[in-house]
Amino acid sequence: MRAQSAPSAQSTQGAAQAGEAVEPRVATVAGGLDQPWSLAFLPDGRLLVTEKAGRMRLVADGKPLPPLSGVPDVDDGGQGGLLDVVLSPNFASDRSVFFSFSEPGSRGNGTAVARAVLDGTRLAELKVIFRQEPKVASRAHFGSRLVFGRDGNLFVTLGDRFSRRDEAQHLGNHLGKVVRITPDGGVPRDNPLVQRAGARPEIWSWGHRNVQGAALHPRSGALWVHEHGPQGGDELNIAAAGGNHGWPAITAGREYGSGAAIGEGEARAGIAPALRTWVPSVAPSGMAFVTSDRYPGWQGSLVMGTLKAQRLLRLTLDGDRVTGEQRLLAGLGERLRDVRQGPDGRLYLLTDSGDGRVLRLE
Repeated sequence: MRAQSAPSAQSTQGAAQAGEAVEPRVATVAGGLDQPWSLAFLPDGRLLVTEKAGRMRLVADGKPLPPLSGVPDVDDGGQGGLLDVVLSPNFASDRSVFFSFSEPGSRGNGTAVARAVLDGTRLAELKVIFRQEPKVASRAHFGSRLVFGRDGNLFVTLGDRFSRRDEAQHLGNHLGKVVRITPDGGVPRDNPLVQRAGARPEIWSWGHRNVQGAALHPRSGALWVHEHGPQGGDELNIAAAGGNHGWPAITAGREYGSGAAIGEGEARAGIAPALRTWVPSVAPSGMAFVTSDRYPGWQGSLVMGTLKAQRLLRLTLDGDRVTGEQRLLAGLGERLRDVRQGPDGRLYLLTDSGDGRVLRLE
């Protein structure tokens, strides 16, 4: 059964009664960034930030430094550009970073993942380890979040490219999929479709529209993802091995403009139900689980940025069940592109604008 589309009065009141409605203060860590998309924390305290137009910068002492050299060409148009960035689990010894980007090609473009070594002010030993197939002439729905599993394999979320949405239900391509690869771009032997004829062996789950938020559950290690729906139907899901999440056969979203129904309804046997849906859309972005005790009453919550709603959402959880939703930072008036918990236990946000900022919740 699908979860409620909006926070109930009871759940909001319960949060307030528990003393959890008090908002943290927002501090600016750095400004002057051009549409920042993702950030990662280096062991020395600096930040590594991607900018959509194709620049990757270090941020030190509150200031963005000049762009790193060695970033490949990106197709910066529409929703495409330089996207997510994560550090290798062995960064202290191998200095490797992984990042996703919209890669141009003769047949269009597609989400790609590269690995490189951070060497001072440059990216060295660059290697593209994954390319979404097929490339599509589209400016929309690239995904893309990168998450390392506990086993060291890498999850990559991939959009359906908008114009090819029906392909999300077909297993012979990477459109509308979550894939799982090794750090070198190989296929893990225990991927769910390795033995299925006609299926791409990289596929972990399918039936996704445009996953722009992903995080590992701190206790179970399961991959939680959320994705954009059309005119409603944003979803929060657990992307299980071999799971079909329904798009576009099953959705609470509607066709743009006409509002006509899409697919067969909101539920069907054999399709994993969403943990929560949002109607109308909030356009969710980066998300993180709160494991620190920096914010009273927040430990164990899931926090999500939003673009359209311009809020930070905090979901309270009971196991895999969403029990409430708190909407925060209404006065900020900013599209929030990424949310990360830092090594200090604080939450860091990226604002999505031509004068983007790194924010920290105090």
